[in-house]
Amino acid sequence: MLNSAFERRISEAGLGLTPGEARALLTVAVVDGSKQSDIAARLGIEPMTICAYLDKLQSLDLIERQQDPQDRRSKRIVLTKNSTEMLEAVRQEIDELVRHATQGLNEEEVALFRSFLQTLRNNLQPEQPGPSC
Repeated sequence: MLNSAFERRISEAGLGLTPGEARALLTVAVVDGSKQSDIAARLGIEPMTICAYLDKLQSLDLIERQQDPQDRRSKRIVLTKNSTEMLEAVRQEIDELVRHATQGLNEEEVALFRSFLQTLRNNLQPEQPGPSC
């Protein structure tokens, strides 16, 4: 339900981004300098899909791809200075969505709800492989 509301809100906001592109931008903001494959994994989408999202974000000068110093075949995705305004606009849309979704709840209930969501998110994260022998 929240996912659909987010998609609708971003689509109607007139930001020039699709909901997927907005998610990709937010993910880069959280983990600036990530590899493209890590961003795709974090969002649970295919590498070709994230490639299209990042191409669009790069064409808008919101991100850039930089050579990874440890792996010449890999690129790191970083925010540009121009991303600040767009990130703020996307975050405002999310804040409005959260305000609307939590109407009628007091601060304690909202905090408890967020805690539950974080627990669910943590429980649903793919397990990281342990060290190999």
